[in-house]
Amino acid sequence: MVEVKLQNIVKTFGETVALKGINLEIKHGELFTLLGPSGCGKTTTLRIIAGLEYPDTGKIYFGDEEVTYLPSHQKGAVLVFQNYALWPHMSVSDNIAYGLKIKKLPKDEVMRKVQWALELVKLKGFENRYPTQLSGGQQQRVAIARALVVEPKVLLLDEPLSNLDAKLRLEMRSEIRRIQRELGITVIYVTHDQEEAMAISDRIAVMNVGTVEQIGTPKDIYESPRTEFVASFMGKTNVVPAKIVERDGNHVAVEFENFHLDGLTYTGEGDRVVLVIRPERIRLKPGKNTVSLLGTVDLVEYYGFFIEVIGLFGETRLIARTISDKEVESLRPTKEVTFYIDRDDIIVLPKQQL
Repeated sequence: MVEVKLQNIVKTFGETVALKGINLEIKHGELFTLLGPSGCGKTTTLRIIAGLEYPDTGKIYFGDEEVTYLPSHQKGAVLVFQNYALWPHMSVSDNIAYGLKIKKLPKDEVMRKVQWALELVKLKGFENRYPTQLSGGQQQRVAIARALVVEPKVLLLDEPLSNLDAKLRLEMRSEIRRIQRELGITVIYVTHDQEEAMAISDRIAVMNVGTVEQIGTPKDIYESPRTEFVASFMGKTNVVPAKIVERDGNHVAVEFENFHLDGLTYTGEGDRVVLVIRPERIRLKPGKNTVSLLGTVDLVEYYGFFIEVIGLFGETRLIARTISDKEVESLRPTKEVTFYIDRDDIIVLPKQQL
């Protein structure tokens, strides 16, 4: 259990700059997630923390101790690989005990620690089975038990649920969170799955092409994105290119297509912006502070616990989400529809340069 700090970490592979000066502070006992698309640098960051790669420049601290160039086994950080990396010829018990035996602990202590780890991951009674006799979720539990039994300072998880089916992913997601809270251990978790990151994390670092675009709680990241990339990456959303046509202090009026929206908050520079509007914030009935957009229905999609209405506003498609059957029962493709949006629910961000 320890704080982890990364200071200006740069890493290149040949002519490719994988990390462009990463700075992170991960708190003691926190479940911290590195989130981003493939190739953004999140796994490279994790491997550098683990000691499996070394940075070109920059420093890593565990607490007050610099551990940048310490080998993996001396750092006290254990990485659970995406493919579990279990020994197929060893039983569950022997797989879990592997790190303890390398440390040459007494046999009775090894047995006690293995039993503790089995109970922690709810695999008591599976000691004598082999990896091929286990489900994917059970194999993942063994891999986590093997990592935790050596009592690491930091647990590192690289896309740990990507090989599981949807039901098992949900189950293991809850189990990882339960184990982390029970032990109070610092966990650094890598995923490309936004929903997974939102559900499991204390804080999230959203990464893109070797940089960190934003760090915050799941609520901060979702409700207050600071860049167009973060807004568009964090779940389904409406991102509409627009142009500022009037300014009055921190309030602006914008135009897109033939629509004019005023009274929006924006403190940035430049006139080229995007409007970020979450689908669940668009209503089909007017409110006190709403702006209205008149368009036509493109599609109505039923998802069970919510319904999405996709509207066409000129060339712009907007998605509204509702839980009310009554609001959508009269809507059909090509029929007129009005979307109402509270001004405070429209986030105005600078248009990101390609």
